Amino acid sequence: MPVPWFLLSLALGRSPVVLSLERLVGPQDATHCSPGLSCHLWDSDILCLPGDIMPAPGPVLAPTHLQTELVLRCHKETDCDLCVRVAVHLAVHGHWEEPEDEEKFGGAADPGVEEPRNASLQAQVVLSFQAYPTARCVLLEVQVPAALVQFGQSVGSVVYDCFEAALGSEVRIWSYTQPRYEKELNLTQQLPALPWLNVSADGDNVHLVLNVSEEQHFGLSLYWNQVQGPPKPRWHKNLTGPQIITLNHTDLVPCLCIQVWPLEPDSVRTNICPFREDPRAHRNLWRAARLRLLTLQSWLLDAPCSLPAEAALCWRAPGGDPCQPLVPPLSWENVTVDVNSWEKLQLQECLWADSLGPLKDDVLLLETRGPQDNRSLCALEPSGCTSLPSKASTRAARLGEYLLQDLQSGQCLQLWDDDLGALWACPMDKYIHKRWALVWLACLLFAAALSLILLLKKDHAKAAARSRAALLLYSADDSGFERLVGALASALCQLPLRVAVDLWSRRELSAQGPVAWFHAQRRQTLQEGGVVVLLFSPGAVALCSEWLQDGVSAPGAHGPHDAFRASLSCVLPDFLQGRAPGSYVGACFDRLLHPDAVPALFRTVPVFTLPSQLPDFLGALQQPRAARSGRLQERAEQVSRALQPALDSYFHPPGTPAPGRGVGPGARDGT
Repeated sequence: MPVPWFLLSLALGRSPVVLSLERLVGPQDATHCSPGLSCHLWDSDILCLPGDIMPAPGPVLAPTHLQTELVLRCHKETDCDLCVRVAVHLAVHGHWEEPEDEEKFGGAADPGVEEPRNASLQAQVVLSFQAYPTARCVLLEVQVPAALVQFGQSVGSVVYDCFEAALGSEVRIWSYTQPRYEKELNLTQQLPALPWLNVSADGDNVHLVLNVSEEQHFGLSLYWNQVQGPPKPRWHKNLTGPQIITLNHTDLVPCLCIQVWPLEPDSVRTNICPFREDPRAHRNLWRAARLRLLTLQSWLLDAPCSLPAEAALCWRAPGGDPCQPLVPPLSWENVTVDVNSWEKLQLQECLWADSLGPLKDDVLLLETRGPQDNRSLCALEPSGCTSLPSKASTRAARLGEYLLQDLQSGQCLQLWDDDLGALWACPMDKYIHKRWALVWLACLLFAAALSLILLLKKDHAKAAARSRAALLLYSADDSGFERLVGALASALCQLPLRVAVDLWSRRELSAQGPVAWFHAQRRQTLQEGGVVVLLFSPGAVALCSEWLQDGVSAPGAHGPHDAFRASLSCVLPDFLQGRAPGSYVGACFDRLLHPDAVPALFRTVPVFTLPSQLPDFLGALQQPRAARSGRLQERAEQVSRALQPALDSYFHPPGTPAPGRGVGPGARDGT
């Protein structure tokens, strides 16, 4: 729809600025070029597919510079569209290769070989134009006569009229040839905006002021502009002017853009992105950025906007600081990912803490591979990487021989493997136990008989308190819920419990299969007098109901490592035959599931809500003969503190505004 003349006057200014813009009459696109060149515009748009860079077969035409000019495309005398004229400057790049016969024998080349050098050059030049929400690609055919072909020299330009764009929009233009011999040129330009859309600050809040006439209906949309891919809509409303829209400062990110348009057919939409340089927006962007583990060797940085950043892996000893660089990269416990932008550390996060359980006192062995299958091994320690074998006085050097034996016998777990090297985790528990066994033996030789008896009783009591096993079963609804389950299991490990969960046994689960793995874990847990914890979620309730109705689960409903799905065939008989009380307990998280939603069959055992009923839940996990002590409440508070960050992250992900704040994106309006 053409823009009324008075709106263009408001946006571009009065005479002589507006009058100086060239007017194009008619809707047809056109092209023209410098004297001596010939050019032709294809009749229709083409697909925007740059393709890979190819080696030039000889001299080729290549775009060297992009230049834009605002013009008016007028349908009537006072109804015009703002249009972007693009000029592509071209030059001759590359050269002819000398014939092999001439180089070898020094003679004159065959006249037939010289003929291509005297020919004209042709090129297909692509112009790609993007201005939200439109995107176009046009093809210009250009021919340069042989007289103008000078290597490395400009031959002129070809001009395209023109790409229509809305006032206030940001336009991005790319140019390349088909085939593509060089990297494409690109240009970004911000067009003038209408003065009735203004952004102002008021303390921590930001106001969008729309000075439109009363009873004027218009649409307002907020979206995240993306460098690659389509924009991500955040919020949309149809309003009546005038309006002042309030945004909380926590909603601002650099790529947050505003689009306004009158509610009329084929209306022109105005786009502005006012927060690109706002320091608060950049701080919010890094607060919202999160690292997500994809596989053991890859991860993804999630952020609302595109980030110019570098990510590097480093390793840290338990309680150690700072994080030390690692080559080749490592992805496992005690390992942190550093994300740096503009030479400043912006984000440091350990991705594997929740899924792997408590930190282990393992030694990390770094294998470096050289030419001719040469390899060297060193152990990562806070003081550096200690070569093995070594005569140094460090712990890894003293145990170097045993570590190498464990590596050769397959007792170490491989964490990383590529062409440069590999990384291994070797357990240290058995060596630590041997050292302490010698210390205890020396002490026992000088201890009195009464002290020995008291010590044995004390150790027996501690072992009894710590001996109960707990098997945790859950439905893998999503990755966020898996992290929440991992945090709960890690917190319970700090108590006198031995927790088993499929998150920490993926290797055995893959080797044995979910059914065999769960059957073995359940039998061992119940034989030792342990307890099976059923952690209910919406996905678990749906799966249980499905089994109770049909007796079988729908194939493919859950992931390949979902032990909960595999466990139902063994769990249900215990409940149906009355063997569950005393061996099973149920649990669910507050705000995620109400206990009444759990199928009635499974409510024959206690079902606790977490963290509100943590004391009762922990009491049910203790040995049946264990006395309820005053420490139960203290342990419940300890577990609650360890679980709270994971609960906050699951129910209120960072960067998500609290509901009910203003009428901006944080209000979660569904319109």
